[in-house]
Amino acid sequence: MEIGIYHLIEGAKKAEGLTVIIDVFRAFSMECYLYAMGAAEVRPTGTAEETFAWRRKDPDCILAGERQGRRMEGCDLGNSPSSVRPEMIRGKRIIHTTSAGTQGIVNAVHAEEIITGSFVNAKAISGYIREKAPDRVSLVCMGKAGLAPAEEDELCALYLKSLLTGDGMTEIDRKLAELRFGGGSHFFDPELQEVYPEQDFWMCIARDRFGFVLKVEKDALELITRRIFP
Repeated sequence: MEIGIYHLIEGAKKAEGLTVIIDVFRAFSMECYLYAMGAAEVRPTGTAEETFAWRRKDPDCILAGERQGRRMEGCDLGNSPSSVRPEMIRGKRIIHTTSAGTQGIVNAVHAEEIITGSFVNAKAISGYIREKAPDRVSLVCMGKAGLAPAEEDELCALYLKSLLTGDGMTEIDRKLAELRFGGGSHFFDPELQEVYPEQDFWMCIARDRFGFVLKVEKDALELITRRIFP
């Protein structure tokens, strides 16, 4: 199995084979929590126009949109898992657009298969990939708005690679905790709690909390992430 690590939107465009689009803070941690809280389906979109078009097609859908970390005006939710009330989304279709993660999905045009990547389901991801046994795996770190590297996404890629190669990463929990002083420090800024609640940090580094994988597919209605149990 050939494993390559790519970076940002340009990296997503180069990804081939079974591709993992990684966005730890917070897109693909968020989507795992949405399903765990009872969402019927989650559909990633690339643009605001696509996102708001869904409201006309399905007035009951929930729009979850973020740009520069903040909830997009006109959306029901932002990109904060700790801000989601299960009763609001249970049984609902969620339309999800973000600055980084969902941009990686729509730009991974050469990928044979796409799944999402985060720490909350890392073990399930590695198990799924080992079972599929593809010739090539692309791990794409989406970073900040898909334009600048993010420490947490780089760490997640290295952790997933270590699981796939069998090398392991014995210091992973220490490295995750240290993110609060690096890539996750904004979650501990008292002036940013409205946008980046501290609880989001802890929810996003909750390693292997979920035993499912989110596979990106395209159906008659466009892109959808489906929950798959390896």
